[in-house]
Amino acid sequence: MPSPDKTPGTEPSSWLDRRFPVTGFLRREYVTFPMPRNLNALWSFGAFLIVTMAFMIASGLFLAINYTPDITQAFANVEAIDRQIPSGWFIRSLHMGGVTMLFACLYIHLGRGLWYGSYKAPRELLWLTGLGLMLMVMVTAFAGYVLPWGQMSYWGATVVLNAVHAIPLIGHPLSELLLGGETLGNIALHRLFVLHFTMAFAILGVITLHVAALHVVKSNNPTGIDPTSPAQTLPFHPYYTSRDGFALCLFLMVYAGLVFFLPGLLTLADNYIQANPLITPRDIRPEWYFAPFYAILRAVPSRLGGLILATGSLAVLFALPWLDRSPIRPATRRPLVRLSLPLAFASFILLGVAGMHPPTEAWLTISRMAMVWWFIHFLLVMPLASEREIPS
Repeated sequence: MPSPDKTPGTEPSSWLDRRFPVTGFLRREYVTFPMPRNLNALWSFGAFLIVTMAFMIASGLFLAINYTPDITQAFANVEAIDRQIPSGWFIRSLHMGGVTMLFACLYIHLGRGLWYGSYKAPRELLWLTGLGLMLMVMVTAFAGYVLPWGQMSYWGATVVLNAVHAIPLIGHPLSELLLGGETLGNIALHRLFVLHFTMAFAILGVITLHVAALHVVKSNNPTGIDPTSPAQTLPFHPYYTSRDGFALCLFLMVYAGLVFFLPGLLTLADNYIQANPLITPRDIRPEWYFAPFYAILRAVPSRLGGLILATGSLAVLFALPWLDRSPIRPATRRPLVRLSLPLAFASFILLGVAGMHPPTEAWLTISRMAMVWWFIHFLLVMPLASEREIPS
């Protein structure tokens, strides 16, 4: 007589599913999950981001156990990791290269969402969680950039914290919370280390929320028209797992090339000099992924005004689902947006280039022009295009 838990033809997975339906969930969400047939290579960057984040967490744990958040030891710790600990140079390069690859993929992923209208209903929550992730990554990267206690780490953080100090009412308490005193020191370094470490794991939680939101509303596609029948979709596995797997191999080749052959691109040369509060570098520059916002910050004579505009350049992205009310999603089907959005992309790139150069009059003028177009696109062109495209 068969037992009540096992009937003829029952497989072990079915037994597990009845008690803890994780295998059925994974099969439904990551094997048979329906995806649009017409996704292009830009949709692979989400997978690149997840893999890069995994590398960052793994390498960061190794670095954390060999690091002491003390201004008298931090720089020496990092040098010891690079020169004395077996394979330490590789782990640190993997972590530093991961930051560059993470931001590159993040900006491309964001640009794809802007071009194909992935922020429109019903994907507003997906868009907002993605932007939230970007802000969390920025905060984590800023905290991590200070930890090596190099010259550019120290003075770059000083510029940012001085800008924060300029915020009315909350600026002084917020900077004191971060610094634990009047200047960068042991307390600030320890707090930034804790912030960097804990934010990394918080990011994992928000990634889970972001992916869950994606699986509820399904993926957008280049046409902007959601599939209406099974014939218009393909299962995630094996079609997109194989395609993303191949793309991931190419991505890892670029990643490896950066780590092994172009390590000089991973950070600025001044950051290999121990921080000295008495010597200000001739040219304080951020890493490339913060350069657009740094360019906005210094393009405005007012410190508070620069901070407001730099913050506003991100705030308009959060407001975009409500600024752009057109039912048409991809820019390819919107003549005005098709002309304006590439100029906005070019403005962002120009701001990045300007932020990496000394603040001469020419570069400040370029920064101001690029900044103005960025805001014109989102605050003027997008609402105007929406009015013209909404059916009467």
